[in-house]
Amino acid sequence: MIRLNSKGEKAKQSVTPDWRFVNSVAIADVQVKEVAHVPVANGHVTELLRTEWLDDNRSVDQVFQRVINPGAISAWHLHKETTDRLFCTHGSLFVALYDERHDSPTFGIVSEYRIGTLRPTLIVVPPGVWHGVKNVGDEPAVMINMVDKAYNYEEPDHWNLDYGPQSEIPYLFQ
Repeated sequence: MIRLNSKGEKAKQSVTPDWRFVNSVAIADVQVKEVAHVPVANGHVTELLRTEWLDDNRSVDQVFQRVINPGAISAWHLHKETTDRLFCTHGSLFVALYDERHDSPTFGIVSEYRIGTLRPTLIVVPPGVWHGVKNVGDEPAVMINMVDKAYNYEEPDHWNLDYGPQSEIPYLFQ
């Protein structure tokens, strides 16, 4: 029973009529491609990457898998030369991006995406954009990364920042 004098808070719009999240602000040069599962007789097939989905940088030099435990956060990461192409094949991930490129029209913008088994999505993260993920599901999440430049063991193109309240990035994973 609903009490007419209750003091609940009216919900704000969270998705558009085509089910896009309203708080996902596009960051310049970041590509987001939601894909559909293709039902087959014994399950489904999901395309992770097609070069026609990419702009000029179509090379793939390394593909690796990352398993992220429930509730775990992997953040903040940045590359100065490498393009990440993130795809969650199992589970549920919350992805946050922060544009630190001073010459970008979206400098200082944070963008958020929910991706995973139910919402298969490829996110292309260009160099200079900080990114982090949080597993928001009850089981391990599996993320595939298809980078344009393989990891250099001797000189990694990998930069890290703390993701806690003292982080230099104005965002907290909830």
